[in-house]
Amino acid sequence: MPNSAIIEKLLAKTQHADVPTFGAGDTVRVHVRIKEGDKERLQMFEGVVISRSNGPQASFTVRKVSFGQGVERIFPLRSKVIDKIDVVRSSRVRRAKLYYLRALKGKAARLRDVE
Repeated sequence: MPNSAIIEKLLAKTQHADVPTFGAGDTVRVHVRIKEGDKERLQMFEGVVISRSNGPQASFTVRKVSFGQGVERIFPLRSKVIDKIDVVRSSRVRRAKLYYLRALKGKAARLRDVE
């Protein structure tokens, strides 16, 4: 048990303090640090969170449609690459994993906003 307490303290130090609470169905804007040569810039990836896993190695999957092509990206929650996460919109969903959105397109892929 003492080892788990030490691990929790170390994880708390590495964890981002400014991570908002979000879940599946929320539209998020993830500010990602891109390193090109010796320069570094921020690039935004905005899409719907289709899954979220918790635990010490928590991650979340964001899906967007870019030029008619579906793009998914998996982000580790405690990654140094992530600069900031903004929650743009929250939607009401009835599942924890929204993998069915992969098969839908256009208006069928819309989610109902939280009222």
